[in-house]
Amino acid sequence: MKGTRPLDNAEIRKISESFDGTFAARNRSLFMLGVSVGGRISELIALKVNDVWQNGKPVKDLLFDRSIVKGGEVSRAVPVNIDGRQAIENLIAWHAELYGSVNPTRPLFPSRNKQGWKSVTRIAAHNALKEAFEAAGLNGKLGTHSLRKSYAQRLYEQTNDIYAVQEMLGHKSVVTTQRYLGVNYASVRDASEAMSIHSELNVSTKTLSSVNDASDDELLIELLRRGYDVAQLLQKDESEQPIQLPDEKDISKFV
Repeated sequence: MKGTRPLDNAEIRKISESFDGTFAARNRSLFMLGVSVGGRISELIALKVNDVWQNGKPVKDLLFDRSIVKGGEVSRAVPVNIDGRQAIENLIAWHAELYGSVNPTRPLFPSRNKQGWKSVTRIAAHNALKEAFEAAGLNGKLGTHSLRKSYAQRLYEQTNDIYAVQEMLGHKSVVTTQRYLGVNYASVRDASEAMSIHSELNVSTKTLSSVNDASDDELLIELLRRGYDVAQLLQKDESEQPIQLPDEKDISKFV
């Protein structure tokens, strides 16, 4: 869904605890696998049991086959972290309890019909997730695409490698990935709170602390990036020891 926002870890934990009902395990696992591997909702609901459960255990690398990838152009493999593997284990246990067996060709996320041979629809998935978002007390524009955006945002923050994110998302162009990534909502939320006039002392303390912790090189480079006339700022009294500007190779480490 265009314009949906990503979720931070605290919100993900809160949502994971908000599913209930007979199909809570299915819906929770859909959510947790989605934020763990970044699949499109169409790709996730097209998965079969044997795509994620092999040799009696969850896969560590999930293959999105070209037959289910948007556009059908290229397959991609995505590592499955511990959250995703736990979601798979919980889902397989739910399959065994509900259907009496674990059939490898059954849809991983089956619909509510008794046989379970049809996948949940995108609309049903959206509605289930929407209920969980509301039950968790969250607001803002959230939808099925928030799962994919959450994965992308968290992966980028961990790796700082936009090309890795591009490959994991299956984007043709890194430009698409650049538009796809948003700001760090958790950081912006904290900064926004700190900007409040009621938090003015906290802002000053935090700023001074961060400045005092920075080296001369880092301060100068930040001033350069912000457009200050550093040469003029460095005109000190003769009694003071001059500060040396960092050379280009040092600047390249920070920009």
